[in-house]
Amino acid sequence: MPYLLRIDSSASGDTSVSRQVADSFTAAWNGDVVHRDLALNPIGHLDAAGITARTTPATEHTPEQKTAALLQDELVEEFLGADAYLFAVPLYNYSIPSVFKAWLDHTMIVGRTISLGGPAPSAGRPAVVVSARGGGYGPGTPRHGKDFLVPALETILGDPNLMALDVRTITPELTYAPTMAPLRHLLPQHHASLEDAHTQAHRQAEEIGRITATQMTT
Repeated sequence: MPYLLRIDSSASGDTSVSRQVADSFTAAWNGDVVHRDLALNPIGHLDAAGITARTTPATEHTPEQKTAALLQDELVEEFLGADAYLFAVPLYNYSIPSVFKAWLDHTMIVGRTISLGGPAPSAGRPAVVVSARGGGYGPGTPRHGKDFLVPALETILGDPNLMALDVRTITPELTYAPTMAPLRHLLPQHHASLEDAHTQAHRQAEEIGRITATQMTT
């Protein structure tokens, strides 16, 4: 049966804002959820065995290639089995947490999850990216233009020649305001951003739930 695939990647445990907003989404989700926590159970980074296993006949795989192929098969089948996606991916040092990048590298395989020159198997499926960040990155802020996570994921996940998902982003900001004195004056903006993020998560869960339910009955 189709399900929501939730991927967590924050190293902050229960204090992670990305996780908390993702929890609001799953609380409003009316359906099955498959959960993979890359912080608690990280996968190794893609290596030579993982790359060459894709183009080497299975009968000729080395032990290392067999292990790599089994992992990639597991991740690909889990990805393709979902009809919606929830990615909790905080902004780390202006970019993507390495554990989530590793998941992408293992999962993005031409001819399986991406189809250059043709529609991807997951084309059009809805995906929500929740990306909390310690500061503010919107227009007019000192860090505007330095968010290299959302643009990258919107391309990787949403480009028609890659995974071709229908990507929606939620970005709770100023999460350092409660704990860092120089940002303390921005607490009202942080609280407003967080409240809005939880509201968006709830609304997106309901909307995507209606979309997937309709698709299953047509």
